[in-house]
Amino acid sequence: MKTKNGLSTNILSTENDNRAIFVRLTVGLIFLTEGIQKNLFPEILGTGRFLTIGFSHPAFWAYFTGTFEIICGALIIIGLITRVASVPLIIIMITAFITTKIPILIHKGVWPWAHEYRTDFAMTLLLVYLLIYGSGNWSVDSKIFGKRKS
Repeated sequence: MKTKNGLSTNILSTENDNRAIFVRLTVGLIFLTEGIQKNLFPEILGTGRFLTIGFSHPAFWAYFTGTFEIICGALIIIGLITRVASVPLIIIMITAFITTKIPILIHKGVWPWAHEYRTDFAMTLLLVYLLIYGSGNWSVDSKIFGKRKS
């Protein structure tokens, strides 16, 4: 089924679920605050961090990533185009895994890696949940695009 602007209602509609609010608040607030911190503390969490990881043009990538974290985090909090907003954040998580977690696994071993990866792993799974099930009843998506029948 298509909406009048051509986007599939399957992508924009959401499951009939009250529990997704907890997932949305967790994911959205963490990404929103991390994005803000990339701007507030660039030497530690922004450009300096991206330089340490080995990115060329670290300032660009830090602000680019921080901007997506802020915008997509806010969209997820209110539940607006939640599935679409989850995709860039999943890409950020995959990039973080490749650039920061794989080196820990290679150089320090499984247990230090498991310790360092625990939050990223949980956030990635929560993003996949939002991608599959949508933003739930208490969201802008459910008001605009409707709910799927469970």
